[in-house]
Amino acid sequence: MNKVNFFQLVLIGLVFHTGTGYAEDKPVKQLKAFLAASKSLTADFKQVLIDEAGNPAQTSYGVFYLQRPGKFRWDYQKPFQQQIVSNSGKVWFYDADLEQVTIKKLDESLGSTPALLLSGDVSLEDNYTMEQQGVDGDMQWIKLLPKNSESSFKYILIGLNKGSLGGMEISDNFGQLTRIYFSHVVLNPPIKQTVFRFQAPKGVDVFAE
Repeated sequence: MNKVNFFQLVLIGLVFHTGTGYAEDKPVKQLKAFLAASKSLTADFKQVLIDEAGNPAQTSYGVFYLQRPGKFRWDYQKPFQQQIVSNSGKVWFYDADLEQVTIKKLDESLGSTPALLLSGDVSLEDNYTMEQQGVDGDMQWIKLLPKNSESSFKYILIGLNKGSLGGMEISDNFGQLTRIYFSHVVLNPPIKQTVFRFQAPKGVDVFAE
């Protein structure tokens, strides 16, 4: 089973919802504005790992929750059950198949800039070069290139679809390409705080790093 790459997950700090108050020819401005304005968000997602030949290697489905600053939860439901929960500066990775939980600190060691963007502690402009990529179908794309030469990923593409987050594409320096498609996006919904509290199931191995 291919394991979930953490760099895909901390990018949730870039998740936002776009509105109609901005001209469609200014996607970078939309990104900046709504990254700052979005306080919470929920959505269904489909994640596809692409192999070197450009073919889908693995497809996963689930639900994610976001509450800024610093809280998110990815529930992978199919084909394998996994959870990634961030709260209070820590991230819990739970793999039901392996019966294993790994706990890490949410800091520079976990993907540098993307993780810190989630916490709201760093500037988008200071850490990324942003380029408009035009429109492909209903999607308006923006490319984010990390300014840090030691970043573990090459670029992030963010797609805006009719005033809502539509998709993301992440290319890392390990040769992995990941595409995430979002649906049923809800901006600023009330989310119970228990969603962001993780308690390891009985009998699983717990590792803290």
